[in-house]
Amino acid sequence: MALVPGSRDRAGPADTRIGLIRALYEARLEPVREAVEEGSPPLGPATPPVQRVPALLDALLCFKLDNRHLALALEGNGSDSPYRAEHYERWDTLLHVMLEQIPGLTGSAFTAHALLASVRADLVEHLAGQGRVPREELREQLASFIAKVLGTRPCGG
Repeated sequence: MALVPGSRDRAGPADTRIGLIRALYEARLEPVREAVEEGSPPLGPATPPVQRVPALLDALLCFKLDNRHLALALEGNGSDSPYRAEHYERWDTLLHVMLEQIPGLTGSAFTAHALLASVRADLVEHLAGQGRVPREELREQLASFIAKVLGTRPCGG
């Protein structure tokens, strides 16, 4: 924002804080994004959707486990719904497209949202933080849930 001489920056401390959190979150998420867009299997674009969907959600779960407080701060900000975040839209669109390619699966738009809800920061914090569910157990439970949704068997983690 350009400042007029003698004027004050109108962005308050909360706006600055959220901007910094968003920038740090995106910077830390960049390796996941790159692996998804350009990487090799299981995250990369050459991977069949039935394998790539669980790999993506596992990567997002691990990211949020590793960055719990940052993800909570960003997703928990009342004025900045996680559903309006650029990264949410990116993952939702990608999941929707991949789910449409899985034979026999219907309702891909809703399913994409529901699967992303399974890795929301507040749920991850509730399970891993307050519930003290170990990381590997969460990953196994997520893989089992995804397999049920997709009508497949969990991939070995």
